[in-house]
Amino acid sequence: MKKFFTLIFGTHSPLYFLVALLMRGRLVGQDHLGNRYYQGERRKGYKKRRRWVRYAHAVEATHVPPEWHGWLHYQTDAIPNEDGLSFRQPWQKPHLPNMTGTALATLPKGHILSKGQRQKATGDYEAWTPIE
Repeated sequence: MKKFFTLIFGTHSPLYFLVALLMRGRLVGQDHLGNRYYQGERRKGYKKRRRWVRYAHAVEATHVPPEWHGWLHYQTDAIPNEDGLSFRQPWQKPHLPNMTGTALATLPKGHILSKGQRQKATGDYEAWTPIE
């Protein structure tokens, strides 16, 4: 059943593309991950145009680079260029997706899944007591 709905309504289905055309969206740009970004006309009762993304791969919000996230949420009207580096500073690291819940997730020292040992309490802690 899930495969059927994915085939009909998934981001790679012809129906999804048809919906984008019916919404009168025009392609604004594409990022280095292959995601395509669209902007539609103003809708009745709304002040802003509708903006959306068609994911190239899995539908995952962390696959949207920061530059395009800002454009999607009206933080800026400037459209990032093809390489996505127009807003990046040389000291900024490249975008990485959120790895929480995967084997590549960052775990702190002593976390039970990293098989580490927590440091022992040093004894310099004093419990707080309210003034009466």
